[in-house]
Formats: sequence, structure tokens, C-alpha cells
Amino acid sequence: MNTYHINKGIGRTVEFKGLKAQYLFIFAGGLLGLLICIMIMYIAGVNTYLCLTLGGASSGILIWQTFSLNAKYGEHGLMKLGSQKKHPQYIISRKGIYRYLKTNRQKNSA
Repeated sequence: MNTYHINKGIGRTVEFKGLKAQYLFIFAGGLLGLLICIMIMYIAGVNTYLCLTLGGASSGILIWQTFSLNAKYGEHGLMKLGSQKKHPQYIISRKGIYRYLKTNRQKNSA
């Protein structure tokens, strides 16, 4: 009789070295962007040691910031933070009270 192993990771978020979900994509995209910038600088004729120094420092800052965001906000924290910024502080209603009562009366009588 055949035995089949069930994949227990279905439905879980992507995780690599502690980075979860969107932080992993920020990390990978940031490193790719830095690589492209350093390559352009090198091709443009910027000093090699300056390119290496800027690449190492900026990638170190990127790694540090990504892991600190991951630790601070958690798996869904950046999405929650972004949704809070789009949420209105308060709702402004410029209609008079009479107009609300008038529309409710028409709906109730019909």
C-alpha cells in the first residue's frame, strides 16, 4: 500500500530566516535595487572602493531596517499601518437634520 505525506505548510505565510510575508519581498526587492544601482555606478566610472563601500553600507542598513520592521510590526503590521493612514479621522456630514428625517419618512411610507 502506498503512503503519502501531507504537506503541513499549506496556508502558512512565506518565511525565510525570520522574515515573514511582505518583509521578505521588501528585503529581496531592496537588495536587487541596490545591486542595480551599484552596477550602474560602476559602469559610469565611479571609484570601485566607493561603490563597494556604498553597497556594503546601504545593504547593511536595508537588512537592519527590514529586520527591525519585522520585529516591531509583525506579520501583518505594515498592512494594518497602511490601512490606518487611509482611514478617515472623522466623518463630516453637511446635510441638515431635516433632510435625514425627510428621506426616512418617504422610505417608510412607500
